[in-house]
Amino acid sequence: MERENQFIGQSGAFLDAVERASRAAPMSRPVLVIGERGTGKELIAERLHRLSSRWDEPLVTMNCAALPETLIEAELFGHEAGAFTGATKSRAGRFEEADKGTLFLDELGTLSMGAQERLLRAVEYGEVTRIGASRPIRVDVRIVAATNDDLPALAQAGEFRADLLDRLSFEVITLPPLRVREGDVGVLAEYFARRMAAELEWHAWPGFAEHVMTELEDYPWPGNVRELRNVVERAVYRWDDPESPIAHVQFDPFDSPWKPAAPPHRATPAKTGGSAVPQPADFGTSAPCFDEIEDLRAAVDAHERAIVEHALGKHRWNQRQTAKALGLSYDQLRHCIKKHALMEEG
Repeated sequence: MERENQFIGQSGAFLDAVERASRAAPMSRPVLVIGERGTGKELIAERLHRLSSRWDEPLVTMNCAALPETLIEAELFGHEAGAFTGATKSRAGRFEEADKGTLFLDELGTLSMGAQERLLRAVEYGEVTRIGASRPIRVDVRIVAATNDDLPALAQAGEFRADLLDRLSFEVITLPPLRVREGDVGVLAEYFARRMAAELEWHAWPGFAEHVMTELEDYPWPGNVRELRNVVERAVYRWDDPESPIAHVQFDPFDSPWKPAAPPHRATPAKTGGSAVPQPADFGTSAPCFDEIEDLRAAVDAHERAIVEHALGKHRWNQRQTAKALGLSYDQLRHCIKKHALMEEG
């Protein structure tokens, strides 16, 4: 899949974040990028690099959460041959690889305290020492770090070095989640859909049906732009009639009437020492008499129908509100309505 490296959007919150990155880019100072998964933190790091005087030097990326703690420092700072078991030859670390350029540290909040201490020294003094070496190496590296953690809270709790946080936060760019980027869902959906239609060699892009666009705009997008792209591209490639507007999207690709049953939920004991026993919600229906149950599946279906029907009535048949209240996806609720042949009264 082609790497998505463009900024697309028109909302004020989105444009403000992009503008702040553009202004910070030439400064060659550390920048901290904060945002939920899928909001484009790595794209901001690329923008900070490409618009800086270092644009023709390396942009080196390291995901701090992708490596075990025992290897993090060797990856960052390098090592000499024989420094530890398996180190058969010397190796430069990411700092040396990024010399004169930019080092992007993703998932910064996962670094151990020991790695944080060595990172602080590298940022403060502009030099690193390979594991097993006795002499430091001078490096000229601009640090861009990203996280979805609340680093000030972690620092206050003693889980992140406050002095390192101070060093890395010359500028802090917080990326808005897609659910608050008013007007951007439609723009992004059209962009991703047109690209997929072109990939499928459709003669023209037929557009989205009005109800589909409403569904896309109403969805909360916990996975942000990355999730939106998947949903839209999946809807386009599954659509069998390129001449008519897309009339269906599936938000949860794992949703299926044939999916395996979930394992039994294990209640976690409450911290007070008592048992965390969930209490049944008041669905407005009486509990079944267990002595009278002969067909378990039929009894479960009947109780499920009563719960869904009651929730729909409570929320005046607003299916999105009902799905949210029941902890279901929109498609899962639609499946229940169809399964039980529920019809709105009046």
